[in-house]
Amino acid sequence: MTLRIAVGGIHTECSTSSPVLMRPEDFRVLREGELLGAAYFDFLDAEDVLHLPLLHARATPGGPVARATYEGFKVEFLDRLKAALPIDGLYLAMHGAMNVEGMDDAEGDWIAAARAVVGPDVIVAASYDLHGNVSQKIIDQLNIFSGYRTAPHIDVRETMVRAWSMLVRALQTDERPGVAWAPVPVLLPGERTSTEDEPAKSLYLRLPEHDAVSGIWDANLMVGYVWADEPRATACAVVTATDRQAAETVAATIAQSYWDAREAFRFGPVTGPLEEMLEIAANTESRPITLADSGDNPTGGGVGDRADVLGALIARQTQDALIAGITDRPAVDACFAAGEGAVISLKIGGSLDPASPSVFADALVLKLDAPGDAADRQAVVRIGGITLVLAAKRRPYHNIADFVALGLDPKAVRLLVVKSGYLSPELAPIANPNLMALTDGVINQDIENQTSLRRHQPTYPFVKDFPYSPVVQFSRRFPV
Repeated sequence: MTLRIAVGGIHTECSTSSPVLMRPEDFRVLREGELLGAAYFDFLDAEDVLHLPLLHARATPGGPVARATYEGFKVEFLDRLKAALPIDGLYLAMHGAMNVEGMDDAEGDWIAAARAVVGPDVIVAASYDLHGNVSQKIIDQLNIFSGYRTAPHIDVRETMVRAWSMLVRALQTDERPGVAWAPVPVLLPGERTSTEDEPAKSLYLRLPEHDAVSGIWDANLMVGYVWADEPRATACAVVTATDRQAAETVAATIAQSYWDAREAFRFGPVTGPLEEMLEIAANTESRPITLADSGDNPTGGGVGDRADVLGALIARQTQDALIAGITDRPAVDACFAAGEGAVISLKIGGSLDPASPSVFADALVLKLDAPGDAADRQAVVRIGGITLVLAAKRRPYHNIADFVALGLDPKAVRLLVVKSGYLSPELAPIANPNLMALTDGVINQDIENQTSLRRHQPTYPFVKDFPYSPVVQFSRRFPV
């Protein structure tokens, strides 16, 4: 018998401090054959399994998703799901830290709506980013859960494969797993919980040992997403299992280990205020010095349009520096109107968030990049000894190819500035040294002083001293 598995989901991360709402044009939407043809879904291949692609919407992290945008995607997804019935299984590729206008638990809403369509007997599996937030509503809809085990994320495909493989296993063997979870009242930024650094490195390396316990299919530690001021924001342990006692023991063990380590988490790179980091850079002979502008990192939900680091470098008359990049469509449009080789006066920064600082400078237009749509255009300009990449839309510059496409070599400059937290796997090896500036922005690292009106309290580090003992909660679908 051929098994019918539907595939879809929605994947983004949203800072509730950002005033810039996500709209349909911010998402890359895959439908039907486009989904099956996408590189990160190329594992959807198994004997006697028919995959039914629905809709998958993915966006660079940012501000909350506009309610109409979310509802539009959800309606289309559910219509496609209804048309695919009957199905045996549903695989949802999610992130877990999406915030929607007027909604506390967007993934809970999406997954519950899907469950209502497919009914109680269809096996539903989901894969998550380890920076996703989980809730009982989410857990109650699922039979299978898997989360990333690396940050920076180098196991995205592997995690998706884990969720999908468990789904296929359950359908082919008639084993019926369930999900258990244990919330941990700790919320720390990804920059302090990178799996490249201790104690997160050791905590995550232990997860395969938990996988090996009889009755456990998959063990996960979720850091959660700290920049969403919503009740479900929390770290947690999540376990997929067929044995209730084993699930309870493993989930409690993982949760307790994270709680016990909460005060040991530190930043991996050399970290400090912007001026302190620039002073280190000014007195460092090695190259390329890499400086991360952490408060405005678009892959963490930052707006990406702040020019405070640029202003500081101009004030210091910095030479041989490359900044990639600042989102500013009006500045990009002005560069295109002037043409390559022109010197123009630009206002840079603050194009999306009025609170973002800007600078005024005369710039030489070095290169214009127009791959197609005007929203994808980029401009490379020079201001004194600084080369600056301007982007028409929010985007990161975390891969070497991002620079090569513009004729730039990030390894050849003295100072490379990127809007990032921990560096991407491609930039980290070239950093010499790796500096991270504690800059301002909607995802700044000053966690303790963030406005926290709706997060569950007490939660560390908002509150320092309170007792905790893991309480494991089960999905209502967990096998008896």
